[in-house]
Amino acid sequence: MMRPQAAMGMTRRGVLRTGVGIVAGAVLGPSANAATDASGSGCPNFARGEVLRTGGELTEDGRFLERPRAVPVAGRSQVLVCGAGPAGIGAALGAARAGATVQLLDRAGCLGGTWTAGLLTKIIDGGKTGVMQEILQAMAERGSAVAKQSHGAIYDPELMKLVLEEMCVDAGVKILLHTQLVGAVTDARKRLTAVVTESKSGRQAWAADRFIDCSGDGDLAAQAGCAFDVGVNDKSECQPMTLMALLAGVDPAAIPDFVRELAGEKAKGNLLKLMQSAGINPSFSQPTLRHLHSGVFSIMTNHEYGVPAYDAGKISEATIRARREVHEIVGGLRKLGGPWKELAVVATAEQIGVREGRRVRGRYCVTAEDLTGGKRHDDAVCRVKAGIDIHNLWLPGANAEEDTLMAESRRRRQAGVKAYDIPLRALIAADVDGLMLAGRCISGDFIAHASYRVTGNALPMGEAAGLASAESLKQGVLPHELKMPFSQKRPS
Repeated sequence: MMRPQAAMGMTRRGVLRTGVGIVAGAVLGPSANAATDASGSGCPNFARGEVLRTGGELTEDGRFLERPRAVPVAGRSQVLVCGAGPAGIGAALGAARAGATVQLLDRAGCLGGTWTAGLLTKIIDGGKTGVMQEILQAMAERGSAVAKQSHGAIYDPELMKLVLEEMCVDAGVKILLHTQLVGAVTDARKRLTAVVTESKSGRQAWAADRFIDCSGDGDLAAQAGCAFDVGVNDKSECQPMTLMALLAGVDPAAIPDFVRELAGEKAKGNLLKLMQSAGINPSFSQPTLRHLHSGVFSIMTNHEYGVPAYDAGKISEATIRARREVHEIVGGLRKLGGPWKELAVVATAEQIGVREGRRVRGRYCVTAEDLTGGKRHDDAVCRVKAGIDIHNLWLPGANAEEDTLMAESRRRRQAGVKAYDIPLRALIAADVDGLMLAGRCISGDFIAHASYRVTGNALPMGEAAGLASAESLKQGVLPHELKMPFSQKRPS
């Protein structure tokens, strides 16, 4: 298992100065009766906000040693959910509806994670009861062209933002966006007691009785000191990332052979051949064009290989490359003329789609054998039916070790996935108490992760984690001490 490195000191605003505090005061505009300063410079006297100072020094070995400082506790809740993607939405609603006070934190400017900021536009393995059905029903009532199909549900990401916000507000969830997790606080008993964030409001701490890591990449668990696995082999290779985009300017009736919902699986091959005929060679060999509604499409057409989900620099580089590729592909299709002549990029995703990050060590590890054997559990919280979806991990020219892994994954896929259970134990961190996990960062091996990672499973996992957290508070026990079954319904 890999363990996270100690978090390095974070700088705030301004230029670093060795041994000198950095002033980042919030300067307000002058009042109506502001006077000119005594120096006669003509500058008004300003009302000054709180002055934030980050004291410390740069060392010769290239580190910044931050001086101790008091960080305000900005809030306290019974349950704190880190990450507002599908898993986080399920967790927040599950806990709040069970009577707990809930604080939901996310780095983006909207709820929904990969559903919204990531422009995914499709829910795979989403035929679940509970919150999932509520969301799809709410979308349909608002006029969304939700296409219920055997392969998933197509949805409008902009409408999804509104629906998720309304559901969480109605449930009494406290929402804080534009906020980045930067630390975690544990006590002498290895129990998580608070998280630390950075935002426009500065550095803040948030205390809670129970915590749920729905960050997708296991960020909270890593900050708290949990052991985790990443990818495969000694290089921790992960599945490639993809930047989604929205397109417009073409009539779906004029291009039926290239639209996934009209031509089925053949649409991918047709679109690839069309691209190649125009001299376009997409990094993803199965480009997918989906019609959402009103002449708006989503497109998945790129792969970014070898990018760790916890390296901001490499993710930034991958995002820039992927965005350039999307625009080049659309430009190439537009040059074909005919129905494509007005094709245009409406938007690229705010965040690149990450298929694989940390898999945190839990009280149970979901394995490939669980999938092929249809494993059942008494503490089941989610029934998974999705197959093993492993995109090529490497660019052409794989070595023998990589060929062996892909051969094993193919063997598992050929054996078939029988509907299997995700147990509550896989959602409970093994190394830190008071911490639950939901979504793709739960405890599992590489091949199993390639099945349960889809968002149709992330949301019910989150809902179960929220319910379990609230129930553990009612029983006065920690999540790993919770007796099953409680009020949790049997998964469908």
